[in-house]
Amino acid sequence: MGTSSFFKLTSLNLNGIRSAAGKGVEGWLAKTKPDCICVQEVKAQAADVEGKYDALAGLRGHFHYAQKKGYSGVAAFTKHEPSDVIAGFGSKEFDLEGRYVELRFDSPKRKLSIISCYFPSGSSGEERQAAKFRFLDEFDPYLAALKKKREFILCGDVNIAHKEQDLKNWRGNRKNSGFLPEERAWMTKLMSETGLVDVYRHLQPESTEACYTWWSNRGQAYANNVGWRLDYHLATPNVASLARKESIYRRQRFSDHAPVTVEYELRL
Repeated sequence: MGTSSFFKLTSLNLNGIRSAAGKGVEGWLAKTKPDCICVQEVKAQAADVEGKYDALAGLRGHFHYAQKKGYSGVAAFTKHEPSDVIAGFGSKEFDLEGRYVELRFDSPKRKLSIISCYFPSGSSGEERQAAKFRFLDEFDPYLAALKKKREFILCGDVNIAHKEQDLKNWRGNRKNSGFLPEERAWMTKLMSETGLVDVYRHLQPESTEACYTWWSNRGQAYANNVGWRLDYHLATPNVASLARKESIYRRQRFSDHAPVTVEYELRL
């Protein structure tokens, strides 16, 4: 990273890599120059990606594809070569859905992972909400065990708005997926017991309407900023303490989500 000691990390749900590419995401990356971007909902297979999207703006992609075509899938594009890449977190059910890719950057001084993760949505009905709860139950102990071994930053679409300040219409959404009491309690428990830090909230504890990262395509949600904060950087405490600057980019729309970027004062 030359003379700079800042590591610029972006997270973005693409809602389809081909769609986002058609809306100019690579040009934006070339201008903003992140060191790494974690993306979710790639909605493509290896054959769709190779030779077209396996690198973006000089960043090399590492993927975890869903078994089902046109569904889910995550990737992390990086300027720095990882020492290891882990696709999947060992779940018999959810690794088939392409929800987790981890880049490891190990040195004598630090074991650091950058993770791109896409949590299930439960908005389509009871069956998927039940799957979402199974994912949360399985993922919590995995992250707790990982934290004992490594520093990490998990970037992704968590599909949960944690607190009332994280969505516009919180009163009307208390019985809806993404703002259910059980989901919010899971986030609280993750941070209190596992010790992970919500980096955006660490930097912007009082932010409300400026914090939203997702807007429904129904009605005029985007125009009226009727949004939700669903996209996070969740970091182990030592790395979170190195976060210096955050931004949510809204001037262009690459998908129904906005990119969330944090600059950390660290070197890989």
